[in-house]
Amino acid sequence: MSTSVIGTEARWRHFFRHAAEMVVAMLVGMALADQLVGTPQRPDVAAFVAATGMTVAMTVWMLHRGHGWARVVEMAAAMYLPYLVLLVPHWLGFLPGEHVVMGGHVLMLPAMAFAMLAHREEYSRHHSGTAHPLVRVLAHRAPTWIALAMVGDNWQSPSAPEPWTLLLLPSAYLFFGVVRGQFADRRMLAVQVAGFALYLALAVLAANVEWSLWVVAAGWGLHAVWDFAHHRADRVAPRWWSEWCGVVDLVIAATIVLFLV
Repeated sequence: MSTSVIGTEARWRHFFRHAAEMVVAMLVGMALADQLVGTPQRPDVAAFVAATGMTVAMTVWMLHRGHGWARVVEMAAAMYLPYLVLLVPHWLGFLPGEHVVMGGHVLMLPAMAFAMLAHREEYSRHHSGTAHPLVRVLAHRAPTWIALAMVGDNWQSPSAPEPWTLLLLPSAYLFFGVVRGQFADRRMLAVQVAGFALYLALAVLAANVEWSLWVVAAGWGLHAVWDFAHHRADRVAPRWWSEWCGVVDLVIAATIVLFLV
């Protein structure tokens, strides 16, 4: 394969990686905005909330990736304009309100693609990122924002996982330990196996007692401590996983204790 072909493939990989990262940022921003303010009944207000949440998250990520404000403004336009295009016929009475937000989501993807293709060279290369320190801090906490976007609804609609799900928590660390070759240290392997045995006992206990919610909450809460300890030590699992999992575990445990028991 020629060098030019390899170079072209690398550029397209960077391009699609940038696109995927921005879609994730967009979804996280929209989910967090919905959790903060709820889903307004009026479609024009709902469209503004969704577009603003997506724009804020995408702005942070683009600045973190080293894009300039010109590209940020273009991408912000790709967030707002699809809604505006649909809101005009809605305000004139030609388009039902339920089609505005969903239609805006659909139109947003080609709008983003157009903005990226218009500056394909910029989006097809690696960006080191030289953003403001606050932007770097926010961007580096991406696993936390993703976790909150995924489980933040627990605060509005609390639910408790089934007892058997406790086994998934230590299993993830055993999986990462094997895949990443972390168990050359036999002591670490013994710790992880002991952790699995503990959670097996907790799952059995939770399935057989009346106060099972307390056991489930304790299991998820203790695993949050486990996650943060591994994150700090940078052991066994990737740090992004430990951060993401720790936030998820903490939210689930807190909502069980505060709203369900």
